[in-house]
Amino acid sequence: MGIVRLFSSLMSIVKGYKKMSSCHRKNHHSDVPKGHLAVYVGEEKKRRFVVPISYLEQPLFQNLLRESEEEFGFDHLMGGLTLACREDVFFQLTAILHS
Repeated sequence: MGIVRLFSSLMSIVKGYKKMSSCHRKNHHSDVPKGHLAVYVGEEKKRRFVVPISYLEQPLFQNLLRESEEEFGFDHLMGGLTLACREDVFFQLTAILHS
């Protein structure tokens, strides 16, 4: 899948999340600040993290998204993306992206 199509899919998810009614949003986590998105990480138990949307432009994060799309797809009812990686790997990745 091309980067443009991948980015377009992700932006559709972000736009769809914003369009959810406030009632529906209360059932999902509404503590995602503007300019961020929720992701779920972990092998067995998925733990929720909020990351800046700017990560979507980073090649390392894009690779993780490609792997996640192959494993899970991008249609999530939980209101966030499920990423295909262990928590410790996610922490290392975000430390690199944050610096």
